[in-house]
Amino acid sequence: MAIPFMDLKGQFSAYESDIRAQVDDVLKSGAFIMGPKGAALEKALGGFVGARHAFGCSSGTDALLLALMAYGVKPGDEIVTTPFTFIATAEVIALLGAVPVFVDIEPVHYNIDPSKIDAAITPKTRGIIAVSLYGQCADMEAIQAVAEKRNIFLIEDGCQSFGAARNGKRSCGFAHVGTTSFFPSKPLGCYGDGGMVFTSDDKIADLIAGLRNHGQWERYRHRVIGINGRLDDLQAAVLLAKFARFEEELAARARIGARYSEALGDVVTVPAIMPGNTHVFAQYSIRTASRDALAKALGDNGVPTAVHYPIPLHMQEAFSGLGLGAGAFPVSESVSTEILSLPMSAFLSQADQDEVIRQLRRFFGK
Repeated sequence: MAIPFMDLKGQFSAYESDIRAQVDDVLKSGAFIMGPKGAALEKALGGFVGARHAFGCSSGTDALLLALMAYGVKPGDEIVTTPFTFIATAEVIALLGAVPVFVDIEPVHYNIDPSKIDAAITPKTRGIIAVSLYGQCADMEAIQAVAEKRNIFLIEDGCQSFGAARNGKRSCGFAHVGTTSFFPSKPLGCYGDGGMVFTSDDKIADLIAGLRNHGQWERYRHRVIGINGRLDDLQAAVLLAKFARFEEELAARARIGARYSEALGDVVTVPAIMPGNTHVFAQYSIRTASRDALAKALGDNGVPTAVHYPIPLHMQEAFSGLGLGAGAFPVSESVSTEILSLPMSAFLSQADQDEVIRQLRRFFGK
């Protein structure tokens, strides 16, 4: 039997009665959209991250889109971000006709390099999207300092880092807006697509409230063009059931991640945790020059792997119009050829983890 890359079945088995009870509440109530479960989830998660406002929405991608729409991003505007992330981060910029301006990552934690952001800012720059990749926060204080100096907005793409903390503050709770995803494989995942926008800016909060609901703040009166970006109450019900055990899962992820690092640090480059950070290991990603051969050997022996991400965004066909190619962002390009994610979840058994470790060390003759 292959080891599960992400053990959602094990998680459901552990929480089944709680999940079914929450979902049954929704089914019996008939309140499927913008109902009490969604409101309860927003209150719980907003309090968790320390934001005054939280808005459930239809995906992590739409969370980012709503944030940009709330800031009035328009064609020709520039948004600084990283090329080493899932395409959604830059996709939403392009969907609004704005231009993603990429800045390379730093080589140890794989997040955007704050020291390179200022040089990328022009009179057309409206904001920064800083991705907290793999499960730990970017250097938000340094990035926020640049944003404040340049009088531009800062959005944290926390789609992989919900639950992580930096210097005591939770991911998605930094200024000005935080966004996250509840895709099933995320640290806190639902059973479909879902996301949330967090902010303590009352003006931005008011805009997002209407933008996610077709640009209406009262029924059938549409002040602006919005989107259908609401979170279903069935998904909110699943998330409420899971959130009750979320702290336990975070502790398990930290323990499993530390065990991997202790066992593998002499044969591959293991994740480094930035001082002041906690890590939720949305992915447990190692680096090795033997990435492709290792992935094949592990797969042949029942150990699934994934590559997050094999092609930096500036080298994707979708962004060929930017005129960037190989050599533009050398750190991102180097990491993309060596990064490999191993099985990781709060329900990864010690026996399965032992087998992953054994097979990986065996590949290197250790």
